[in-house]
Amino acid sequence: MAKNVVVVGTQWGDEGKGKIVDWLTDSAQGVVRFQGGHNAGHTLVVGQGASQREYKLNLVPSGIVRAGINCYIGNGVVLDIGHLLAEIDGLEAGGIEVKSRLKVSPGCPVILPYHSALDQAREAKKNPAAKIGTTGKGIGPAYEDKVARRGLRVYDLFHPERFAAKLAEVMDYHNFVLTQYLGAAPVDYQQVLSQTMAQAERLKPLVADVSAAIHAANQAGHNMLFEGAQGTLLDIDHGTYPFVTSSNCVAGQAAAGSGVGPSSLHYVLGITKAYCTRVGGGPFPSELDIETEGTPGFQMFDKGREIGTVTRRKRRCGWFDAAALRRSARINGVTGLCITKLDVLDGLKTLDICTGYKLDGQVIDMLPIGADEVARCEPIYETLPGWSETTFGVKRWEDLPANARAYLDRIEQLCQVPIDIVSTGPERDETILKRHPFMV
Repeated sequence: MAKNVVVVGTQWGDEGKGKIVDWLTDSAQGVVRFQGGHNAGHTLVVGQGASQREYKLNLVPSGIVRAGINCYIGNGVVLDIGHLLAEIDGLEAGGIEVKSRLKVSPGCPVILPYHSALDQAREAKKNPAAKIGTTGKGIGPAYEDKVARRGLRVYDLFHPERFAAKLAEVMDYHNFVLTQYLGAAPVDYQQVLSQTMAQAERLKPLVADVSAAIHAANQAGHNMLFEGAQGTLLDIDHGTYPFVTSSNCVAGQAAAGSGVGPSSLHYVLGITKAYCTRVGGGPFPSELDIETEGTPGFQMFDKGREIGTVTRRKRRCGWFDAAALRRSARINGVTGLCITKLDVLDGLKTLDICTGYKLDGQVIDMLPIGADEVARCEPIYETLPGWSETTFGVKRWEDLPANARAYLDRIEQLCQVPIDIVSTGPERDETILKRHPFMV
């Protein structure tokens, strides 16, 4: 019987989902991306020594680097066609055949140049305290158009006259906002139309009914892996709003964003770093100083190479937050956890875990809803002993230092979710497996 596994981030994104999706693809025949856009970034390290290659993916699902794996971009993804084509070209130039294995849903909303123009102009106009930290790639405005029922979708590309008429109407509206409210330059209609129609000719052969394709694969007994972008605490409904992304990042979106029923999702793997990071604005209760050498925060930033894959901005770093993960585990219905970047903590004498918060004189054990409440939270810490031995590349649970095992055991107890996988390095085989998601 086919099994479907959903992989989601349980923090503020950047948890290392790409490596784990790539690793799990060994047991799957297809990988599905179900939300977000090219604001997501997954870094994969494949091979060793002189043959080692690093792949940075934004839209193409992480399974593409494995031969014979089919990949799908579901209707929940907002699609920048130019970026997708450039990503495909880059992969194929590196020897990875993509076009015969990638299918794109006709229901994907299309990101167009005026979306990024709006995104950047809005962010520029905000006062510094209100800046979201958007990537400026047009993701939010594209989702806004979708919800407002004025967006253009991939299936519109097959009808040039209809596309042109819809584009003229929506650009009239957006250019008015750009020029009259935001004080920015208008976007040229004819240029957008010509560029998009040219790109459409290359995209059309990839377009297919993704929902039907996934159903057919399952009926044939094929396991499928559903790959989320960003993280639960950036979810538009459940994150630290308004400092969030523009889509639903939770496991339930795998159903809506790809066209499968919820009962077809059998296991949810929550990816979490052994500490916390966050890019952009917004509250971060367990945040540490990352600028002062010799501090735990600096070690997390420096040793963890905490620079955003897409934004190239420094990631803010802090202690592991069990109270935040409790909320993520509940929202996603997490079956098991994968802990990544444990080796970054090697050598710290002590480690703190945030177990809850003080908020308005009361003690609470779960992250509250909304940025304003979270910003007022004072973290409550529990201190555990660190370890001096290396955990990098360890492949068996029993070979981890005793204090590292105790740290992970405590995370498991506090979050009330079993740890099924521990990633101890960027390469595929630098992984400890306790329970396999496709075999639970």
